[in-house]
Amino acid sequence: MKKILCLLTVVLYVAVAAAQQPRTDNKDSTTDLLDEVVVTARRSEQKVMLLPATVNALSRQQLAEAGSRSTPEALMAVNGVFVQKTNHGGGSPFVRGLTGNQVLVLVDGIRLNNATFRYGPNQYLNTIDAFTIQRIEVLKGTGAVQYGTDAIGGVLNIISQDPEFSTGKPQWKGRLAARYMTGDMEKTVRGEVLYSGKRLAMIAGISKKNFGDLIGGDTTGRQSPSGYDEWSFDFKAKYLLKPDIQLIFATQFLRQQSVPVYHKLLLENFAINEMDPQQRLLSYARLHVKGHSRLVSGLQATLSFQQQTEGRNSRKNGSSILRSERDQTNTAGFTIDVSSEINKIWTASTGIELYRDGVGSTRKDIDIQSGATVQKRGLYPDDSRYGNYSLYTLHHFNIGKWTVDAGLRFNTFGIQVTDSSLGRVRINPSAIVGNAALMYQLSNRQTVYAAFSSGFRAPNIDDMGTLGIVDFRYEVPASGLQPEQSQHTEIGYKFKSRNFSGTTSFYYMHLSNLITRVKMEGQTISGYPVYQKENTEAAYIKGIETEVEYRISKQFNLNAGIAYTYGLSLSKNEPLRRIPPFNGRVMASYRDKKWFAAAAFQFAAKQSRLAQGDKDDNRIPVGGTPGWQVINLYGGYQFSVVQVNAGVQNLLNSDYRTHGSGINGVGRSGWISIKLYIN
Repeated sequence: MKKILCLLTVVLYVAVAAAQQPRTDNKDSTTDLLDEVVVTARRSEQKVMLLPATVNALSRQQLAEAGSRSTPEALMAVNGVFVQKTNHGGGSPFVRGLTGNQVLVLVDGIRLNNATFRYGPNQYLNTIDAFTIQRIEVLKGTGAVQYGTDAIGGVLNIISQDPEFSTGKPQWKGRLAARYMTGDMEKTVRGEVLYSGKRLAMIAGISKKNFGDLIGGDTTGRQSPSGYDEWSFDFKAKYLLKPDIQLIFATQFLRQQSVPVYHKLLLENFAINEMDPQQRLLSYARLHVKGHSRLVSGLQATLSFQQQTEGRNSRKNGSSILRSERDQTNTAGFTIDVSSEINKIWTASTGIELYRDGVGSTRKDIDIQSGATVQKRGLYPDDSRYGNYSLYTLHHFNIGKWTVDAGLRFNTFGIQVTDSSLGRVRINPSAIVGNAALMYQLSNRQTVYAAFSSGFRAPNIDDMGTLGIVDFRYEVPASGLQPEQSQHTEIGYKFKSRNFSGTTSFYYMHLSNLITRVKMEGQTISGYPVYQKENTEAAYIKGIETEVEYRISKQFNLNAGIAYTYGLSLSKNEPLRRIPPFNGRVMASYRDKKWFAAAAFQFAAKQSRLAQGDKDDNRIPVGGTPGWQVINLYGGYQFSVVQVNAGVQNLLNSDYRTHGSGINGVGRSGWISIKLYIN
């Protein structure tokens, strides 16, 4: 910890010195990390420099250049986001030490989280095709007032690419892309068609991917079976009804087939353990209206439907019984957001959000020798209902050098579960949460801020109704659960000069009423210890994040970031479970008119601070997860109508695993992607 504080002191000293350098205009300089414009923090556009919160963003260009295989793996480039992979088809982001249903994921501002989002790491983020993404925004430690339940650790907003209107004649364009990874670890093709007119713009795409078994570092080698197939399609259209009224329609579909859960096959005596299918469908219609009054300067209304389907097949070695499970969650949503520009210093956003989930869950045990089938209760109570209804208001004041943010949200729920062991259970939890932040501009190059926000997570169907094997335990249903609560405090400093920019934040989060799995002593089912969820735990998480960017010249750029997280269970007086280790990333890049090259060094320290739940987790080695260092190289060249990118991953072929993962990271390997632009 002393080394970390010393490093932060040096970073801040250099930063302040740089910030005092005289600024000169440089029209050719590229946008730095604090000049980025994001929408997630306030539900409206704002520069990162002027936000009293920690926000990171990944652009479409960054995603393409780094050659990330999946959306979760792309997030490993975001400072302060740690990605755990239970299997090759998964990937769960940790934000401020929390993951799973304690981090809210949005797609174009629409909730991906639903009534069956699992506690702890899950794979749902991997159902978003990285080819469809325009940018990813990460809001850390806050977001419950802006977006409601689950935003305890923060919010990830995945923003899909937008078709563009034409100012001249209508145009049709196309894009074809192919990607290959050595060892047959990836074979991907993607096609897109784009139309641009003065009033109508459209984009449609289809992707087909084959991911082979993941090949680890110098000791592990091929991890088989871990590969799977995936295909997806997407469509988005914008139509100008009037100059100030725009209608958007979009749909996304992705299906993954036969996704092995590698660690269960390796460690838990399974002959088959896979997700088949893992599938997501999202369709929405959105109306944008530009208002002409102070109270209604803009209005956005969205009607959405989302369907998440998860199938699971499992069979133990030596058994003839194949268990086939299928869960389907249908979510209907309706939201309205009204923007107001009340006067020169006061803007606001006010709205309502209504989501309703219906859960279907089935299971059948099939004797593969006789063909006999027995229908049984699914993982969740069939025909469960989950209603999520809220009203919010956000206000922003700019008074000279001061910025003040404040907001409130009222959220209520209607949850209904009918179960053979619980009977018919109905609960109607509710919560009122608020945030307040104060930012002061020390100069036009430096700001300091302090922020407080409360958050919550209402119990969902996964908490209340799970019956079956989850990870390395057998879980039984629970009733009487109450919402989890959080209080998050953050102080930060942001600076930028002509060539130097950065941010440092210190945060403390108090968690209460946490829903945790409690072991039922002396009880086992099918050889697994029995657990039930209860509101049993209070805890805190504190940490430091810092990121700096130095533009050495117009072409040469250096970026570095580190994150340290410390979590403690106050109830158990032990480390909080699954806390990521100290980690960071350093990247140098060189960019000319047609080509670029980059080198990235990424590391994580050993994590030996383990909760009892970590020690019981067969994915974590005895004594903790070893530290690791990885070097990646990549670059690209733009021909007239062809873009070629290529890279080398894990240059030193290190054998490593991110903390809590069920599969090791990729070893030394190469990849190449080719994109053809058709005009």
